[in-house]
Amino acid sequence: MKKLLILLISLGLLSCANEAPKNYVMLTGKVDNSQSSMLTVMGKNYKKEIAIDEDGSFQDTLKVTNGFHGFNDGTLQSFLYLKNGYDLSMNFDAKDFPASVRFEGNGAVTNNYLNEKLQFINREELNNYQAYFELDKEDFDAKIMDVKYKMESMLDEAEGLDPEVIELERKANNDLINFYVSNYPSEHYNVTSLKKGQPSPKFNYPDINGKNISLEDLKGKFVYVDVWATWCGPCKREIPFLKELDEQYDGKDLAIVSLSIDKIENKEKWLQMVKDQNLQGIQIMADKDWNSDFVTSYNITGIPRFILIDPEGNIYDANAPRPSDPRLKELLSSLNI
Repeated sequence: MKKLLILLISLGLLSCANEAPKNYVMLTGKVDNSQSSMLTVMGKNYKKEIAIDEDGSFQDTLKVTNGFHGFNDGTLQSFLYLKNGYDLSMNFDAKDFPASVRFEGNGAVTNNYLNEKLQFINREELNNYQAYFELDKEDFDAKIMDVKYKMESMLDEAEGLDPEVIELERKANNDLINFYVSNYPSEHYNVTSLKKGQPSPKFNYPDINGKNISLEDLKGKFVYVDVWATWCGPCKREIPFLKELDEQYDGKDLAIVSLSIDKIENKEKWLQMVKDQNLQGIQIMADKDWNSDFVTSYNITGIPRFILIDPEGNIYDANAPRPSDPRLKELLSSLNI
């Protein structure tokens, strides 16, 4: 009888050892003070809504493509690293998010590291580019070196991370540092020379009738400049919103200027589009497309670009919201226009 029992145990152990790994993620956990009845997990071409019970608990299986995924509970959003085979438990308090997020089980080490990294990004304001780019060179270099050291230390001290995550994180850290270092010269200029209250670079270009219109001519009004071109798809998608804006603010202290940076040899194409689309506001054309003084002074490298200048000719917002962005009308309303 003992021999039979030992044989059965052995067979059981053998069966477990040879069991194929799960080809899905088991995700369980509990949310205190949840904002929603659903926890949504999203990845590339993937979305799964998981019901949250009345007591805040949830449980579901997810067949994923291994990699980073977003999740949200109402307006709260963060990230997960999911890998088929994980048996992962996630618990958090929505009133103390993301600091309260804790993971347990298979995949916990990687996801606890990721949550710590996201909190580090928030603490260091790494999403607030201006806070870095407005620093002088010496302070900027010191800050970037400090951030680099802390990120490398955090990664080195995180034992048990998935190897692919380590590789991805090293690349992400290097890319982040390279982004700041390579963009510092131009962005430092933008946030210091083009900050609110600084005198705006001037323009003085011909309109559709050949009459030059300058920024000085519009003094006393807020000036909303749309830098665009006839070949620019995203620019053209803003046209209906720009027309609506022009109609709504007609007769008010707002001059809407559309500045084309089409090449001079395409002037007729520009004139024809103004006519065909019945474009409103002040339509002018720069003299040297991307190399025009106004364009280079504002360091414009992509269009559409929208700029708001105050009645005294000073910069109010060098990167103003687009006409399609509801924040623009909120901004204009706050200025009593």
